Formats: sequence, C-alpha cells, structure tokens
Amino acid sequence: MIVCVLMQKISIVVLGNPAEPALEALHALAGDAEIVKGKTAADCAQALPEARVLFNWSGSREEVRKALLGMPRLEWIHARYAGLDGLLFPELVESPVPLTNGTGTFSQSLGEFIILGALYFAKDIPRMLRSKAAHEWDVFNVLEISKQTMGIVGYGDIGRAIARRAKGMDMRVYGLRRDPVPRAGDEFVDRIYATADLHKMLPECDYVVVAAPLTKDTKHMLSTAEFNVMKPEAIVMNVGRGPVIDEAALVSALQAKQIRGAALDVFEEEPLPASSPLWDMENVLISPHTADHTKDWLNDAASFFVEQFGRWRKGEPLKNIVDKRAGY
Repeated sequence: MIVCVLMQKISIVVLGNPAEPALEALHALAGDAEIVKGKTAADCAQALPEARVLFNWSGSREEVRKALLGMPRLEWIHARYAGLDGLLFPELVESPVPLTNGTGTFSQSLGEFIILGALYFAKDIPRMLRSKAAHEWDVFNVLEISKQTMGIVGYGDIGRAIARRAKGMDMRVYGLRRDPVPRAGDEFVDRIYATADLHKMLPECDYVVVAAPLTKDTKHMLSTAEFNVMKPEAIVMNVGRGPVIDEAALVSALQAKQIRGAALDVFEEEPLPASSPLWDMENVLISPHTADHTKDWLNDAASFFVEQFGRWRKGEPLKNIVDKRAGY
C-alpha cells in the first residue's frame, strides 16, 4: 500500500502594499506557502495565529509589533531593508525568533556612489560645471584618487563593497569596526582600526565614509571633535544612516572650511528640509536617499526573501541573522 503524505503549506504574512509589483516574486513560493499580504497587522488578522513567517516589506514598527504579538507560531522574521533602527522594539529584541535583513542587496550601488563622490571632488566637477555654464576655458589641476586614502567608518557588507572598488582604483583604504579581529573581506583594506581608535584613523583620510548602522553607540559618532581632527582637505561621505553624523556640526565644519566637502545620501531628517544650509553649499553633493535605488532594487529585495525562504524551508543556515541587541 502506498501512503501519500501531504505537506501542509507554510503561512507567510507580508506587511506591505499588496499591489507592490515586486512582491509578485513571491508567487515562486506558491507550492510551499500560503501568502497573506496587508498594509497593516489588522489586514492580516485571520492569518496571524497560524503564520510561521513574517516578511516586513514596508510595515511600520508599530504594525510589526502588533503582528508579532498576534503570531504565537512565528519562527522567523525577515526585514526587506538593511537598517533596523526604525524597526527594533523591546518585544522583538527579547523574542527568541530570529530576525534577518536585506544586508548585501543594496551594497553594490552604494559602493558606486562613494566612488562617484570621491571622483566628484578629486576632479572638481563643480568647477567644470561652472566653467561650462560660463563658456570659460578654465584649465586647472586635478587630484589622482590612486594617491589618496579612504577611511570607512562601519566596515561591514557596505564597507566591503566600497573598499573593493576603492582598491580597484589603487587607493589606500582603512576600515573601522567594533571588533578588529581579522575576517573575510579584510583583504580589501590596508588596515583595520578598532572603533576606539577612530581619532587615530581620521587624520590619515582624504575621504571619510560612513557606512555604519544607527545604534545608541553610533549616533553622532562623527561630531565636532571628529571634524576637528580631520584634514582640511577631507571629504565626508555618508551612505549609512543620517544620524551617525551630527549634521549641525557638519554644517559648521563646512562653513568654517575645516573640511573641504561632503557627499551625502542620508540625513538626520528626511526629506532634507528646504531650510537646511546643505542645499546651498557648492561643496556638498546631495543624493535624496536614492544611491541604492537601481531599477531592480525592489525586485532584488523580494528575490532575496525567496532565496532565504528556500534556506529556511530546508533547515539550512539563514543569511544575515541580526544581533538584535547590537542593532545590526
């Protein structure tokens, strides 16, 4: 006698707009999962008690909290994005349920933005644009970034993507992270500094790149004291989280010409207020938090969840497991 055992489908709750085109990638899971999408936890109320997976596509912290509290069978949470400062709350931090994020999905484009920022200032693109607008043949000297040094504050996945490109341009590259013990990816840097040695690294850098997550320890990690020890020629760049840089102190340093310029994709307040002095500074390159918005960025994020689900379903190790207490 042949006995057929039917595998019960796994219930997945997705907090996000059900009409989001990128979520069509989840159709690939139809054979293994029942997927319930909703903008709020209330929209998914009937599915919560039996759901084993929560995919937070765009839900707020409060909606994720409501969902978590209504999911007694929950075994895994995945967040679309890499930064978790807007998501973590006490019940989630204390929960034994593993949390993964989208680290790595957006790193390559952010690495390219940093190289853009370095070349923007090394070749003085603002001066070229002024001369073009004035129809002026303005001959001047430019810098070779192969003779310059880049320091990366927060040497994780984004930092590695930046370092790989910078080394490809023959730059000297330093990385800074909490634990300087050697690990994979360190081959892209000339030296790893411990976080406590930030002030030793900064004076060496022509470009200071922030790629750190926002935690209680990294908020305003770069402020007046840090700008005071930088080179006058230093360029500050941020593709991590806005509040890692004390924006008021940055504005003061730029106005006083303590540093040469900045290339910023993230800010303390977003959208950047129209009243911000940064808008009118010629020595500031502003990207409206779009450095990782490639044409496929949302599709890539959804596809990564599909890949992660395959690992989880097979009992294989998940990628990007978050240390919820550390915040990343």
